[in-house]
Amino acid sequence: MTKYTSTAPEFKTVSLDDWQAAAAQSLKGKPLESLTWHTPEGIAVKPLYTAEDVAHLPHANTMPGFAPFIRGPQATMYAVRPWTIRQYAGFSTASESNAFYKKALAAGGQGVSVAFDLATHRGYDSDHPRVTGDVGKAGVAIDSVEDMKVLFGGIDLANVSVSMTMNGAVLPVLAAFVVAGEEQGVSQAQLSGTIQNDILKEFMVRNTYIYPPKPSMRIIGDIIEHTATQMPRFNSISISGYHMQEAGANQALELAFTLADGAEYVKTAVAKGLNVDDFSPRLSFFWAVGMNFYLEIAKMRAARLLWCRIMQGFGAVNPKSLMLRTHSQTSGWSLTEQDPHNNVVRTTVEAMAAVFGGTQSLHTNSFDEAIALPTDFSSRIARNTQLILQEETHITSVVDPWAGSYMMESLTQQMADKAWAIIEEVNAMGGMIKAVDSGWAKLKIEASAAEKQARIDSGKDVIVGVNKYKLATEDDVDTFEIDNVKVRDQQIAQLNTIKATRDGAAVAVALSALTQAADSGEGNLLALAIDAMRLRATVGEVSDALEHVYGRHRADTQKVTGVYAAAYDSAEGWDALKVEINQFGIDQGRRPRVMIAKLGQDGHDRGAKVVATAFADLGFDVDMGPLFQTPEECARQAIENDVHALGVSTLAAGHKTLVPAIIAELKLQGADDIIVFVGGVIPRKDYDFLYESGVKGIYGPGTPIPASAKDVLEHIKRALA
Repeated sequence: MTKYTSTAPEFKTVSLDDWQAAAAQSLKGKPLESLTWHTPEGIAVKPLYTAEDVAHLPHANTMPGFAPFIRGPQATMYAVRPWTIRQYAGFSTASESNAFYKKALAAGGQGVSVAFDLATHRGYDSDHPRVTGDVGKAGVAIDSVEDMKVLFGGIDLANVSVSMTMNGAVLPVLAAFVVAGEEQGVSQAQLSGTIQNDILKEFMVRNTYIYPPKPSMRIIGDIIEHTATQMPRFNSISISGYHMQEAGANQALELAFTLADGAEYVKTAVAKGLNVDDFSPRLSFFWAVGMNFYLEIAKMRAARLLWCRIMQGFGAVNPKSLMLRTHSQTSGWSLTEQDPHNNVVRTTVEAMAAVFGGTQSLHTNSFDEAIALPTDFSSRIARNTQLILQEETHITSVVDPWAGSYMMESLTQQMADKAWAIIEEVNAMGGMIKAVDSGWAKLKIEASAAEKQARIDSGKDVIVGVNKYKLATEDDVDTFEIDNVKVRDQQIAQLNTIKATRDGAAVAVALSALTQAADSGEGNLLALAIDAMRLRATVGEVSDALEHVYGRHRADTQKVTGVYAAAYDSAEGWDALKVEINQFGIDQGRRPRVMIAKLGQDGHDRGAKVVATAFADLGFDVDMGPLFQTPEECARQAIENDVHALGVSTLAAGHKTLVPAIIAELKLQGADDIIVFVGGVIPRKDYDFLYESGVKGIYGPGTPIPASAKDVLEHIKRALA
């Protein structure tokens, strides 16, 4: 019978040199450095970390709930209170969305997160001619207090926290929410939740702005001022890095630009005479959490370290002013159209990174969102992902489980150092407003996006089911579709009823007061917007009252060049295509010319910019249409620029309305020889409809850009033959 000793055996102390020698044997002649991974930010992630990597770190002995809050803003974190489970959603009409919110709350959701349609984001009522294809498509249509009352009907606003993603039309939307609460019997002081109200990132990436930067910052200051005194439970701004990462920013850019935006908002509030400790505790942040697992955790820990440093620089002393609290959302961009059930795994991994990073609330995306709006089935899986993490894994039992990890502590410091270097670069330019105004920040993000796409297209970055382990055939996935025409008709009928039954003279006086306040710089615009919305002014009318003074912002359309080609390392097919395009120019007397366009109010232009960059690097002449074009305006520009092909980039579910409209408009203007191709989020069941409408090529998410460029070139050749 074998006997076991009760004494612990002695082990030889192994040095780093010993490990390196053992690793060298496994590498069989390859250098040890080949095991080091270099992130897009330039951070070297080593295969092994030791105590030496953290010995010099100043934050090694910090505790949760204490400055600089690296280990979490609360001392006990999830061990006492898990993160809030949110479901970001908005469907067509207020009544449809209300039904979804009630179902989600009953199934374990703990807060409501509202997605508004693009017409609302851009301050247009549903009857405006520029938003024909956008009403109710990528969120809920809100035109008035009446819509907002329906949206939250039967939901107790005194006890349910509401998060609203709204920036451009923030004044009328927040005002409508306040009035809906009042008419439910809930005072402003009782309302809890968050309004995004982060306009600087809109000028960089998401583009749902209305007014130019300077007056937009005045609006933010007025909202911070009003909520600080009247709405103590409500977060006046959610400073968002999410959309930066979705637009292509790497984690260091997302971290740096978001914190720099936050510093600008603090400056704006202080300039209004507010004490920094009076409003800072109600500031919150919003991060994207993608598939870069270790760096996402490190990013969130580094964010708290740097925000504490920034706020101390403003003289804040209240610990609640120094702590960064955040909502997080799993990446939408990482979701794939191909083999979409893989997205359940991706979302789970990203949700774990958010939780390990210490988020206070979380939204998990549905697996079908790379194809269409989520179904009830996919939304339930997304919500249950969080419930399983909270209820089954015991992850919540330990505060900051990554603390003390040689790797994680080292990566946290490296992320902080990378981001701080970018923040110092921004400060040298005069702050984030200057960095945004100059276009520098936007171009940095677009260059990062082009580099990422090139790494995917060349196979350097693996996406399972897209560029590796691909299915021979794809199964159909049930998708959710909005009847845009029906929704718009309903909204217009409601608008007509409101205008017929309200006191029109009183509304006119209230709107005039808003215009005068915008012109004079005096008064609080949110307070005045609340007055107007009580009288049943509409979102569009309040927006117009300010537009009379501020105008509408028009962004310069720029594109980066050379970035995609430099990062694309599969030279054989790339170089052959460049030769073919060059030969086309010799044969035809000019290079193939394409125009890349966004139609309607969809401002998500990552895909459009990446395609424009890559096509230009291949040798196409590329024109970029301005954002927010109507089909008529787009057709006119394509004809004036004498393009061979027009590419429409679509993300917001308006393709069945807007793409046939542009094809009809080209025909009407005598230019139906211009080839139309489409890229973006399009359900496969809609492909036949688009082909029958006259589209020549459809390139969904995951299509390698060289492949789409080759196809477009062949269509142009056939059209000219």
